[in-house]
Amino acid sequence: MKESVFQETTSRPRTQAVPLSHLSLELGHLYREDLGAGPEHLRRHFERVRPWAEAARAAVTVTTAGNSPRISTCFLIDDYFTRFSTPAEVVPMLLEEADRAGLVVDYLARESGCAVAGRVPVAEAVAGRIVEEPLPGSYGVRPPTAQTGWLANGERSPVVRAPQAMKRATAWQPPKENAARRHSVFLDIELWDGGPDGHRTWSCSLLAAVWQLARLGLLRNKGEPVLVPRPHTAPAFPEDWDDLPPLLRLNPRADPFAAYRTCSVLPSRFLPVEHAVRVILDQVEVDPAALDQAAERSARENASVPDSVTDRISYVFYVGE
Repeated sequence: MKESVFQETTSRPRTQAVPLSHLSLELGHLYREDLGAGPEHLRRHFERVRPWAEAARAAVTVTTAGNSPRISTCFLIDDYFTRFSTPAEVVPMLLEEADRAGLVVDYLARESGCAVAGRVPVAEAVAGRIVEEPLPGSYGVRPPTAQTGWLANGERSPVVRAPQAMKRATAWQPPKENAARRHSVFLDIELWDGGPDGHRTWSCSLLAAVWQLARLGLLRNKGEPVLVPRPHTAPAFPEDWDDLPPLLRLNPRADPFAAYRTCSVLPSRFLPVEHAVRVILDQVEVDPAALDQAAERSARENASVPDSVTDRISYVFYVGE
């Protein structure tokens, strides 16, 4: 006989809503090699970004039913894989070059915050919500993603094994993409690797997937929002990256950080990573209460928002660095 389980309603974590803009517009990423190229590199980047950012702003009005769109901008700095320079040196230079191109950076994020924000292991939590797409005819020969750290968008080629006595060797078969459109575009993504101490280093692809979920306002930890912007009130930026909040609001008049949709204007070298992001997010079980909140609010505003999380994400990739 199945036992009944009684639980007080007040013991369930309440999912806190977050304010939402119509569009989160990413103006770029900054890595160590970008900084090494000097401020001229950033200047060329923002000059290329500006016309596409203006186009993205114009396009979002189509989804707001004639209402004035709320648009916030953001920029991501990689302080996870390498630590370089200091916020006191990097951030003012970044803001100066953006301003020179006529752009305003509303929010600044550290990529390490997509791994761990405060005491919340964000990347680990998102990885734990991955539900692999079931494959027809699969017999579990390959261990699950939770063990291997690899995630695919279809069926991998079988491992060719030496034949046993009186048996034929396994013939090679090509990989197959799930829901392929005639021909497959198969992708196998490394989510993390680990050292001898068992510590995981999260991949760019997984951290970028976390970044997209944060920008869509869909990250929660026990019902509480994750990566909440903190205002910049100090007269200067700190000398150590750890002293800078994971997500900083630079513009006090900025629209909300999270949004119904995102658009990222990036160099073409980011395309493979963002392909992986879409595959990951297609297999992540997003917090249903957070999804419902975004759907209800967008419906009240008559703002068109796709059901699919990946369909809320758009990109502009430019060539010419």
